[in-house]
Amino acid sequence: MKTKHLRLMQRTYIILFFGFMYLPIAYMILFSFNESKGYALFTGFTLKWYQSLLHNSSILRALAVSIEVALVSAVVATVLGTAASLGIAGMKRTSRLVITNVTYIPVVNPEIITGISLMLLFVAYQRFAADVPWLPDTIMGMPTLLIAHVAFNVPYVIFNVSPKLRQLDVHLYEAALDLGCDPKQAFFKVILPEISPAILSSFLICLTYSIDDFMISYFNCGTVETLPIAIYSMTRRKVSPEIYALSTIMFVAILAVILISNAAEGRRYRRDLTAQQQAQM
Repeated sequence: MKTKHLRLMQRTYIILFFGFMYLPIAYMILFSFNESKGYALFTGFTLKWYQSLLHNSSILRALAVSIEVALVSAVVATVLGTAASLGIAGMKRTSRLVITNVTYIPVVNPEIITGISLMLLFVAYQRFAADVPWLPDTIMGMPTLLIAHVAFNVPYVIFNVSPKLRQLDVHLYEAALDLGCDPKQAFFKVILPEISPAILSSFLICLTYSIDDFMISYFNCGTVETLPIAIYSMTRRKVSPEIYALSTIMFVAILAVILISNAAEGRRYRRDLTAQQQAQM
């Protein structure tokens, strides 16, 4: 009896979850191919809204900015976050716990607070730089956007790489040193290959968060417009099927990144499992 109730609850949860999460997305994707501008009745299949996006210069410009910001900030945040994880792993237990808890704050902090606090920091810098001749006093725009995205993404890198570092066998690094490797060679030949899946996963997470971020970008973009901000500006004027088409493209792109990441992780897991089985034979 309990088993039947449990299965019923599980099925109900799955139906509600997929209904609330993915039914609206499916509805949006369907009406991105609608012939008319209405969103209550599907009148026919068309690709004209996707074609219209290709001739929308503001959308294409915002897309280019989003891709540039996402790639640059993801690379920088991954490098900084990995270096920070290595530093945290080498600390004593008390120091490591303190730094880890401090790193949690930006993750659980609402994005609007992070966005506003970074904006105030940049405004304060501009006021300070106005009195210093050799400092640039107009940085609002692409520089602040990149800095804000890097600051936002670094904690996620730390929380992806740090667990992998804790799983490492310290004796492997020490054995590499005993066999004649210097610390640099031991890191690149022993440590880096072991944590590379976590680094790749962190990069993809940063890439995804940067592409679809709105709140951080909105307060720190200056006159630069990213794709989420462009979509928001379009919805303020009028809800057009172009928004459905653009949102569909973003959803498919992010889904592709997730599937590629999972496939790469799955291949690596099967390869490691096969190597372990061969070693035991």
